[in-house]
Amino acid sequence: MNDRAQALAAQLIRNFHEAELTTFKREPLYESRYARLARGTAARKLGASYDIVEPGKTTCPYHLHHAQEEMFIVLEGAGTLRVAGERLPIKAGDVIFIPAGPDYPHHIINTSDAPIKYLSISTMEQPEICVYPDSNKFMAEAGIGGDRPFEALRKVGEGDLDYWHDEP
Repeated sequence: MNDRAQALAAQLIRNFHEAELTTFKREPLYESRYARLARGTAARKLGASYDIVEPGKTTCPYHLHHAQEEMFIVLEGAGTLRVAGERLPIKAGDVIFIPAGPDYPHHIINTSDAPIKYLSISTMEQPEICVYPDSNKFMAEAGIGGDRPFEALRKVGEGDLDYWHDEP
């Protein structure tokens, strides 16, 4: 490839099979390996990650977004989509659509005996309010890029909280 083609490829193309994985673990429920795919690309309103979740684990607390829509594409394995108070079985080949709003709190749990691998895609709308129904918290964030500002997390009637406060 010429220099221009190489520069375009660097801004527009990511291969999740080749992406460097980061390991995250917080006992007892949270454990994954992931790669944030959109960082460093030309994308400004799309987020994407590749997630591998071990049996019995999840990546994040049960939550909902008031601005962002999300889509999950299950590549390998099986598990459970906890959504809107229900538990739905999911498997390789499933494409999951989560609209913004209070009707769709969600997270994916690996309820199988093998890793589940999926792509997470979101619209990265800002400003965003996330609500965590299990712990009665919310997080407000504004601005594009960087990591989520966990210091902006609040619980009804309380001040600043750690992101994991009251989560299992």
